[in-house]
Amino acid sequence: MALAVLLRDGASFHGGCCRHKVLPSLLGPLLSNSKLYSSYRRPGAEPKKKLSWQNADFSFKKSIDHLKTQLSLLKKETKDYLQGPGGHQLSQHVLEQTRVLWQFRSQEDLNKWVISSDVEIGGKSKAYIKLGRNNQAALLYGTLNTEVPRDGETKYSGYCSMRSKPAVGSFNRKKYYDWSNFNTLYLRVRGDGRPWMVNIYTDPYFSHQKDDLYSYFMFTRGGPYWEEIKIPFSKFFFSSRGRVQDSQHPVWLDKASFLTLGFTIGDKIDGPFQLEIDFIGLLNDRAHREEFAYETYDKN
Repeated sequence: MALAVLLRDGASFHGGCCRHKVLPSLLGPLLSNSKLYSSYRRPGAEPKKKLSWQNADFSFKKSIDHLKTQLSLLKKETKDYLQGPGGHQLSQHVLEQTRVLWQFRSQEDLNKWVISSDVEIGGKSKAYIKLGRNNQAALLYGTLNTEVPRDGETKYSGYCSMRSKPAVGSFNRKKYYDWSNFNTLYLRVRGDGRPWMVNIYTDPYFSHQKDDLYSYFMFTRGGPYWEEIKIPFSKFFFSSRGRVQDSQHPVWLDKASFLTLGFTIGDKIDGPFQLEIDFIGLLNDRAHREEFAYETYDKN
């Protein structure tokens, strides 16, 4: 209320012709110091010098080109929706036994993934990704270092991960993966004998659910031979912020859940690692009858 009175008095004092100068001068300190989220900044991180809207590129020509691109995407999505689930006919969708989600044959395929490590929290692990031999696979490699950063807050370190980018539809709408017709994750990989975690990230409905994910182990045997790994979705367990939750439930395979898929290594062993991935797909295993591998509890 006091702020409104101050704005009114200042505007009336300077006159109608100068109101556009009064408002920024009064609101400037509030806008420059206001934060929508937590103001915490990790020690050693540089503060942001510009506001988010100051980095925007206001170009009319680029806006028109972007609008044309989004309209063409919307046209294709509408055509696929009218044709059937996933752009396939309904009979083909029902009888579908396998589906390849990601395969790595070009740099464009690699650009659909994001590499991260504990460098984000001050660690010393390093991770890289490139195309394998003859451009037939993705090679994820690097070095794991469990040395804890000396910032007085971090207690654990030593991880590297590879995570797919969220699928985006026309006009930057979220797209979800509908895996309800399958019950097994199917991969063809070649590792160095180190264990990995396969993580499924979901779209949180509430802000406190942003760290929820479903995970299971992937053990590689090493050596020169490729191996095909099948992980039933019933084996994935629920965790939040790195802690396995007491209240477990199966992964919801409908199109309102999945956002991204990722791989994480953090076996607390310093040294180099590598993992080659030929493709990542889905399988409808008719022999697998298990609904959920873990005990569930009824909430009172």
